[in-house]
Amino acid sequence: MKHFIPLFAVAFLFAACSVTPLQKDLSARRAEIGEPALFCVLDSMLTDDERDALSFLYAYMPLPDITDYSGQFFKSNVDCSLEARRTMPWGNTVPEREWRHFVLPVRVNNEPLDSSRMIFYRELKPRVEHLSMTEAVLEVNHWCHEKVTYQPSDARTRSPLQSVQSAIGRCGEESTLLVAALRAVGIPARQVYTPRWAHTDDNHAWVEAWTDGGWHFLGACEPEPVLDLGWFNEPASRGILMHTKVFGRYDGPEDCVRRNKCFTEINVTANYAPVGIAAVRVLDSLGRPVPDAEVRFSIYNYAEFYPVVTMPTDRKGVAAIRCGRGDMLAWAVKDSAYGFCRISATANVPDTVLLMLSHRSGERFEADLELTPPPSRNTLPSVSPEQREACNLRLAQEDSIRTAYEATFVNDGDLLEQSRGNHAALANFLREAKNRQHAESILRVLCPKDLRDITPENLRDAYLTSPYDGTMSCSKDDYYHFVAQPRVTIEALTAYRAFFLDNVPDSLQTIFRSNINALADWTRTNIRIDASQNPQGIRMAPASVWRYRLTDARSRDIFFVALARTLGWPSEVNPVTGDVRVMVEGEWRVFALDASVEEAEQALCTLRLLFEPSSVSADPRYYSHFSICRLQDLAPRQLEYPEDATISLLQQEAPVLPKGDYMLVSGTRLADGGVLAHIEVFPLQENEETSVPLLMREAQNEVMVIGSFDSEHRYCDLADGRKSLLSTTGRGYYIVGLIAPGNEPSNHMLRDLSASREALDAWGGHIVLLFRSEAEARKFRKTDFGELPKNVHFGVADAATVDDMGGELPTMLIADTFNRVVFRRRGYTIGLGEQLLQTISQL
Repeated sequence: MKHFIPLFAVAFLFAACSVTPLQKDLSARRAEIGEPALFCVLDSMLTDDERDALSFLYAYMPLPDITDYSGQFFKSNVDCSLEARRTMPWGNTVPEREWRHFVLPVRVNNEPLDSSRMIFYRELKPRVEHLSMTEAVLEVNHWCHEKVTYQPSDARTRSPLQSVQSAIGRCGEESTLLVAALRAVGIPARQVYTPRWAHTDDNHAWVEAWTDGGWHFLGACEPEPVLDLGWFNEPASRGILMHTKVFGRYDGPEDCVRRNKCFTEINVTANYAPVGIAAVRVLDSLGRPVPDAEVRFSIYNYAEFYPVVTMPTDRKGVAAIRCGRGDMLAWAVKDSAYGFCRISATANVPDTVLLMLSHRSGERFEADLELTPPPSRNTLPSVSPEQREACNLRLAQEDSIRTAYEATFVNDGDLLEQSRGNHAALANFLREAKNRQHAESILRVLCPKDLRDITPENLRDAYLTSPYDGTMSCSKDDYYHFVAQPRVTIEALTAYRAFFLDNVPDSLQTIFRSNINALADWTRTNIRIDASQNPQGIRMAPASVWRYRLTDARSRDIFFVALARTLGWPSEVNPVTGDVRVMVEGEWRVFALDASVEEAEQALCTLRLLFEPSSVSADPRYYSHFSICRLQDLAPRQLEYPEDATISLLQQEAPVLPKGDYMLVSGTRLADGGVLAHIEVFPLQENEETSVPLLMREAQNEVMVIGSFDSEHRYCDLADGRKSLLSTTGRGYYIVGLIAPGNEPSNHMLRDLSASREALDAWGGHIVLLFRSEAEARKFRKTDFGELPKNVHFGVADAATVDDMGGELPTMLIADTFNRVVFRRRGYTIGLGEQLLQTISQL
């Protein structure tokens, strides 16, 4: 008997088989979010190319991008990307995979999205359309250098247009700008991060661009004559992990670190450094392999063990990563047990380290760890003298263009000067305010970065708070910091007060104004948490949290504080612990929004830190020498005290913290970048004071001679003319450095020297800082770096001196007049002053 398949069944099977992974992901996303109106742009009149591109974006963008930005916004960006693909000469040469993942996405990192793509395309197209693809990459970076130069700031990332407006940005913002600019003209680009260096305390971000068939790197807003060249070549060779987050479900050739609903994280360390495999096998107390344990591979940096990769163990209890060949800490957690061990990357056949889950909550113990960073290498591409000279000329021209723009800023010595390119918005706000004192009070609680970025809409929204009149339940200072202040944490500022006053029913407003517990209870009951929709942790606007009732825990906390402030409650997300706090009857109360009302109030405990001054430091600094971590779900999370915190300050005002398990981490950074670390884990008990000693380990070995340097080298002293180093320094040990103006690592070195001025003055030795040319010396502004040690001399080095120092920027040596070098630092270095002093103390 013959069997026939009905025609409709064939059509159904064909349709089912033809559904692409993108269509499946988009359908699943729409179902999970459950708000059809958020996806309405996909149901509008679109071309096939527009629909395909928008479907790709909506399938993988983090939830706050879907809720906080309109469909028309993304359509405009898509149309601009399609136009660049049609009009730029390389448009048809970019493979579909690279175009989708590295051109089409609007988001680069965690910046607020803006209309930079359209603006940058219009400005850059005529500048690069007649160039080759490689030439265009270099030219776009020159354009970025015209717009922005380096200046450190807080962890909040500016949008590209905000960076251009202020003309400054940290490395994460500069690289966000360059990626946005390259994508605007159809060139695939991605931001590369080393989350933490292993040899020094900091991180860095730069850019990789796809050109003519491959990926090449460059320093953002730091133009060089060729690709694959930056001040960070040598530091990157010592990196343990360098990675990038790729929008969507990416299937490229790089190692995949993790994949989620929104992005694929790939490991690009092998592009910069020798790599190996670091592997652990997690065992329980009986020696049995533990599957699905959470393992955090962590680098010592900023006095904590910072997790750079978190992954589960396989069924054999093994977790492994490919990384640079230096030491890390592996910290593993499963259920109620945890453990840790030192781990190093070896050859491509891993030497698996056993990690026992031997610790439980409530224990007190300590341990020492010695950590060695990867060795350095410095392979540089060839640059001719003509190329270098031409590039330097362009850099000078670009500096003058940017300086001319900065000359339009207001110099009033106060708020308007701090606002840089945003001065007109602040001036208009103050001019239009009926109560100028109230307006100024709002501005004065904003940090300088917010003064540079805040919009007129957000200023008007903050002004909706009532002026302080003395009848409030808190002080004037608390009122403006914790009620009128528009910022909660590091979210993009939005105008939430007017929205809440218009959209929260009057009946609820009345209840919440009189009973903060009612607001907390409403938040726990009505706001659904799904972190999987926002794995990057982008902060959702408080108004969107109210509208859609679906968000992540951090955005929920910001929403709660924003609504509480709108209704007059002094409140915050505590910057140290991350806890939500509200001032009730003059006292701060902690609200755990994940818990029930009965569990919401947390018991507080006092931590007493003990310390005796040592040769390492008389007053150890938080982040440089030590930090405190809270074990949340048995994994360490650093408490974020102010950057100027020291042990003496924390002794004067003992930390008051929620009960639980904590870890005190300390580390002594050695001259070669290694670390002598010490940890002490301890519980804080309810209503008890706990004393914990801070131990700074001291190096036992004597300083070694690591090279030679001729103290008879000649240079041109800016004050005394041509002379030898010896004639300036006299006999004995001295410090000599090779620096450059506007060079980010040089700036860090100079600031570290300024920070250690008193101790270096007490030492009394001479410090000679040399430029490579008179032109560089003329560009240098000493006043940018505060008060430097009194024995600092500036000059211009001879070519032989530059060669003897290695030529890399910056370089700092401790040498003596017997031509012996006992300390050398090259490239990006944080904490240089302390490292110099540590070496000097052992001479």
